[in-house]
Amino acid sequence: MNRHLYSILLYLLSPLLLAYLSLRAFKSPDYRGRWGERFGFSKLKPTQVLIHSVSMGETLAAIPLVKALMKAHPEWRFTITTTSPTGSAQVIKAFGDTVQHCYLPFDLPFSVRRFLRQLSPELCIIMETELWPNLLHQAHNLGCKLVLANARLSQKSANNHARFPELNRPMLQSLTAIAVQTQVEAERFIALGVDASRVQVCGSLKFDIQIDELKRQQATALRQQWRRTYVPVWVAGSVHPGEFAAVLAAHQQLLARFPRALLIMAPRHPEQFELAASSISQAGLQLVRRSAEVGISGDTQVLLGDTMGELLMLYGCADHAFVGGTLIENGGHNPLEPAAMGLSVCVGPHHWDFVQITALLADAGGLTVVTSADKLAERLLSLFEQPEMAQKASAAALSVVTNNRGALAKQLAVIEAIYLIK
Repeated sequence: MNRHLYSILLYLLSPLLLAYLSLRAFKSPDYRGRWGERFGFSKLKPTQVLIHSVSMGETLAAIPLVKALMKAHPEWRFTITTTSPTGSAQVIKAFGDTVQHCYLPFDLPFSVRRFLRQLSPELCIIMETELWPNLLHQAHNLGCKLVLANARLSQKSANNHARFPELNRPMLQSLTAIAVQTQVEAERFIALGVDASRVQVCGSLKFDIQIDELKRQQATALRQQWRRTYVPVWVAGSVHPGEFAAVLAAHQQLLARFPRALLIMAPRHPEQFELAASSISQAGLQLVRRSAEVGISGDTQVLLGDTMGELLMLYGCADHAFVGGTLIENGGHNPLEPAAMGLSVCVGPHHWDFVQITALLADAGGLTVVTSADKLAERLLSLFEQPEMAQKASAAALSVVTNNRGALAKQLAVIEAIYLIK
């Protein structure tokens, strides 16, 4: 399949895009506005740098990079796009009106063409994996330099790219530079036809996560307020439907040994908050919602993290963490966030989006892969029953983050090198 056939198929399937938006809007109010932006109908000013990050995780990784670029080049104008409301909220929170922001249009040729003609970007930075054939083709034709930053490419994704070489090879070859996270992933890009001179191993921006000291202080104060300083507290972060039951079953086993133990359960998406609340209640556990701003009592067994932008702080309230999207076939979420807060980490077996990071943490002793609710409970019980072992695991996780910093400077150098050389 080539790009022209891909575009025809997109046009034929475009009614399904409206159905998709309608379904998301039904589940979440955050999807009920700004539909015009999804089709390129935005009023935008020309910009020099366009940065695209998909959702909250990619946006959080992009923020330090964008801030470094803004500091080094105050004369540049920036537009940041996302595809999800959570990512949009992070952009607005981090930058306010200092950058131009909208949703990235669907990859329909007319939508992308209208979008790019308004912006006329000189440089486009795409975060991690979000490659769209028409976006890259048209940006390349406009003379825009294209950088894939903090690039990831799992073996599964590489296999998918290889299935459609006529579509994906030209798209990948249009990239001016790829700042890839690991050597293994660099080799996958090269095997797909990218010139090796355009690929540079820079590490992951996620290692350069900066923890606001105020978040640490807020987390410490919150746990003291809960009167759970010396009892087990753990977080199940970015969990999905399909994992709720396993997390709650593990917590029930923990409660049998530690009756005052507290689980902080934070679903990945806002539209999952209600299902999570009903799952907790059906499990017979005492629930308090974070959004309700009601104090935790001595009977509270689960705090539902049904707010946005607080997960990192909530990790700081706990001793250990489970990172979701890994007990189901999702690919997982970032285990470095709890590690950077000094927590040991558990993940399920389906963590292919973070396989190298997971391996680094596991090899150091800061992460354990679990395959079921029973195995998760077994690991948590071991950690809470053996404080010295738990302390070593937490220190090991934090050391991995500390020892692998430096990707920000390397990726910044890649971007400046290709953009400043005219």
